Parts: sequence; C-alpha cells; structure tokens
Amino acid sequence: MDLAEALRTTGAVREFTDEPVAHDAVARVLELARFAPSGGNRQGWSVIVVQDQAKRRALRDLYLAGWYEYLAMAGAGLVPWAPVTDREREAEARARADEVAAAAQSGPGGFAEHLDEVPVLLLVLADLRALAAVDRDLARYTFVGGASVYPFTWSLLLAARSEGLAGVVTTMATAREAEVKALFDVPAELAVAALVALGHPVRTPRRLTRQPVAEFTTVDRFGGDAFTP
Repeated sequence: MDLAEALRTTGAVREFTDEPVAHDAVARVLELARFAPSGGNRQGWSVIVVQDQAKRRALRDLYLAGWYEYLAMAGAGLVPWAPVTDREREAEARARADEVAAAAQSGPGGFAEHLDEVPVLLLVLADLRALAAVDRDLARYTFVGGASVYPFTWSLLLAARSEGLAGVVTTMATAREAEVKALFDVPAELAVAALVALGHPVRTPRRLTRQPVAEFTTVDRFGGDAFTP
C-alpha cells in the first residue's frame, strides 16, 4: 500500500473480530510508530499495554463515565467539552448523563461498553516536562503541546495498517484522568493523552468522507479567497 492510499483509507475503526493480535505484531507497530516527530525530538510519550483483565474492566468503567456525558452533551446539540461553548447548557446536559447511561445499558452496547474486549489497548501518556507548549501562558485553552504527542498516536494507526490491523485514537479516558492515573500508577508529571484501540477490523474503511480543501483553506487572510488547485 502506498502512502497516498494509506492516508485516504485510514479511518477510525471501533469494530473488531475475535481474532487475537499477536504480541510481536503489537511490538512491530510500536517499533514503527516511534519514528513520529515531536518537539525537539524529545519523544515525550510513554505507552502502557493494558493486558490485565481487571484493569481493562476498570478502565472501561472509567471510560463509560465520560462517554455517557459525551452522549448527553451531543444529544443537547453541543460539541462536547468545546473550549468555547455555553457552559450553562453543558452543565444541564451533563446532569442527564445517568439517563443516557441507563438507556445505553439496556441494549447490547457498542465500542465503549465492550472496551475491555478490544484485542489491543494502548494507554498513551504525555510527559508534561517534555512538551514545548508555546501557548501555555495565553489567555485561552492550550493545545500546542499536543503536537509533540499526537503525531505518535496517528503513527500507531498507520503502522497498524501495515499489520492488517485498524483502530481508533480516543481521548475519552482523560475525562477521568485522576482515576486512570491511579489505576496505572502514573506519576504526577505525566498526563493521559489518549487511548489507542487496535484489532483486526470487521470492516476496513475504503471511502472516507472529508470536506474539500477549498472549504478550509484561504489565501492571505481568514475568510479570504478559497485556495484552489
């Protein structure tokens, strides 16, 4: 598979077969992904391969707490946890998370409810001492530090393609960061950046839908003429 095809077809996959993923395949994915770029080449990430079943179930339960809040906010027409949002409406929506949970748990459940059954779970941590967060002191939400860790998570998905695997990068576990860190003995200077789920896909995306370049690229100013071929 050439690079262009990989970039056009590597989507978020949350449904996996029961086929186990070999330990060596996971090792090869990590081996390849480690070449991802990071600020100052400091590679300020750590990975925990979650194999213990009790920890998997505990992680699932923590994940679900945030997931049902996510669904409640989305159901209210909000972008969940958006840095710029209506906080009053958000609080009202989150208060209904228990109702959303009850409704979801009455059915078969999806990815979140069966998180503990995913073949491979990689908890990705970011070392806050290694991130060049140049927007740290600005009077707005800070996100630049993520540039030193999220390319690694994307590389994990691309590397998984070379093994016939697929998966998704999810940040939902961060909603319960304190409990997740306690579960895995994570020191204070590290943060929960993402959870990467991998496995053999039930279906591999082939035709991803994205907005055209002219919809998000302009010339010389925000709102200027669209950049087109």
